[in-house]
Amino acid sequence: MSAEPRASNDQVTITVNDVELSVPKGELIVESVKRLGLEIPVFCYHPRMDPVGMCRMCLVEVGFKQADGSVRMMPKPQAGCTLPASEGMVVLTDSEAVHRDRRGVLEFLLVNHPLDCPVCDRGGECPLQNNTLAYGPSTSRFIELKRHLPKAFPLSRYVTLDLERCIQCGRCVRFTEEVSGEHELAFRFRGAEMQPSTFQLTDFESKFSGNVIEICPVGALTSSKYRFRARPWDLETTPSVCTECSNGCNVWFDHRAGKYVRTNGRVNEAVNEEWTCDRGKFGHGYYNSPSRLTSPLVRKGDGFVPVSWGEAYEEIAKGFDRPGAECAGLTGPRVSNEALYLFRKVVREQFGSPHLDHRWTSAVDGDVSTPSMTIAGLERQASILVFGDLAAELPIVYLRVRKAAVKRGAKVVVLSLSPNECDTFSAASLRFPVGAERDAVKALSGDDAAASRLGWDSGTVSAARSALGQGTAVVASDRALDLPQGLDALRDLRGWAATSGGSFDVWPTGANSQGAEFLDVRPAQGGASTFDALQAAAQGRVKALWLMECDPTTFEGGAGALENAEFVVVQGTQECEAMAYASVVLPMAAPAEQDGTWTNCEGRVQNIGRAVSPPGDAKPAWRIFSELLLRLSPATPFFNPREVLTALAAEFPRFSAVADGVPEEGLVLAEPQVTEVGGA
Repeated sequence: MSAEPRASNDQVTITVNDVELSVPKGELIVESVKRLGLEIPVFCYHPRMDPVGMCRMCLVEVGFKQADGSVRMMPKPQAGCTLPASEGMVVLTDSEAVHRDRRGVLEFLLVNHPLDCPVCDRGGECPLQNNTLAYGPSTSRFIELKRHLPKAFPLSRYVTLDLERCIQCGRCVRFTEEVSGEHELAFRFRGAEMQPSTFQLTDFESKFSGNVIEICPVGALTSSKYRFRARPWDLETTPSVCTECSNGCNVWFDHRAGKYVRTNGRVNEAVNEEWTCDRGKFGHGYYNSPSRLTSPLVRKGDGFVPVSWGEAYEEIAKGFDRPGAECAGLTGPRVSNEALYLFRKVVREQFGSPHLDHRWTSAVDGDVSTPSMTIAGLERQASILVFGDLAAELPIVYLRVRKAAVKRGAKVVVLSLSPNECDTFSAASLRFPVGAERDAVKALSGDDAAASRLGWDSGTVSAARSALGQGTAVVASDRALDLPQGLDALRDLRGWAATSGGSFDVWPTGANSQGAEFLDVRPAQGGASTFDALQAAAQGRVKALWLMECDPTTFEGGAGALENAEFVVVQGTQECEAMAYASVVLPMAAPAEQDGTWTNCEGRVQNIGRAVSPPGDAKPAWRIFSELLLRLSPATPFFNPREVLTALAAEFPRFSAVADGVPEEGLVLAEPQVTEVGGA
């Protein structure tokens, strides 16, 4: 828990190092001193978790002003991380006594701590190292043999534990209890044998396990993927945005000699606070994959021949020189707004095709989806209905819903196919079998016959209905559209939300699916959606097919569609099965290898800057389309993504607010409003 919820709206006056300042009553002193630009050293304290006062590194001298103007000091130092601000409090953070206490705490922590900073992955960015240099003793009085414990013990495939370095601050344990909620880690044993581990020594399987690496104040928990790969001073760090799902988490992209090294969470209070899921933290290894595409390829006989970009564009122009109805363009979600805009322009205007889509769900919604709730706004809801498995589909949204329930008392009801993480804090969890999605919604809305058909317990149903009052926020993902009655169930939920005065959101799971919706990357009048276009290709009606960062072979019937198409362009970052059917292959830059904007599930546009160069001759997608447009219809080309964004905003007024640039924290494009889930 952060210090903010503990503070009230009332102000009190305290004195810190002879400087008076006004702070919210109840604010923790460790936070209050930051208002003066001061810092109290900490180990166990974390502003997003409950204070526990375990490490005592934050000891300060505290007193209170008396009626006669004197100050009566408390006889012993106090932990600044657990001390709430109150009227007349006097705090000393820089006295000789405080410095003596800090030296003592550090001396005890270093008694058994191994002096292996030169080989520790945390070296150079270690709070223990920094605090020791700033406040610790210059020499150690401890000459006895230090304790020795197992080295490099794997907690999971991502997290490695070095017990010798652990200072028992409890951050990792408290994270799994308070933030992610799996309660997978606990302290075992006592005294010198105390150690964090999973129950029964099973694998640490949290979907958010990577966060314990970042919040560990020493090198006890390190990344198995980053271990011994680099030093902080070797790395270049670039602010970026994760594109592994639609949440748009802010991250730091660390790279060395042009190669990706690691991902760390970056603070954005409106999106991910500072957390990441494991998919985002450890899922960017493809940047260094040996299967990255590096050169344009054109099929000659049974194989591919590397060609220049000009030759590739000529082949494409010839391959798509046919009636528009025989052409189609399909895209995946991990491409920028600028690329989507120009892709739409190429397919719709140059090829004259109505067959354009980005949606890869079994059913599709017919109206552009406008988010009606922000990610951070979920915290303030009194009741929330979750349809599906949030932790798997929208992990950071899941953390916000959990925070709303655990920290703010929101009532959460879960409708899902199987047990999931939301059950641990829900007021009621209800299961339905595949094909009974509409019955589940009807039963929750008051249909006792539907509840009986599902075999639901009357007590659980009653608890669920009573928990969902007026103004309930309904949250689902587009994965629900893959269920047999998913679309109809979402329509029913939309109607229920409207009558109860609540919000309704079906958030996409693809990195920039929301941007594709806003930019109308969808079939025109008479056009075919994704799977209809593939079926048309299988039947020989669509003869030229452009695939951007997507692979239809992973879906049933996709390979047959590609096999029957006469001309296929595969544009992507790395090799895929669809290349076996390609006529032309175009290497594309990955997100952190270019400048551009992405729109997350809540409609927030965020900027991703170029951190590393794309491999070989790969180019950003927007540049590929700009150069192709210049050949198909000569005109002044776009020279940079900012020019594309300006043109995009002129055609799509929703983006006008970011035409001149995107704020650091991003910008939600549309005012929240409830919208429909329509037909096919």
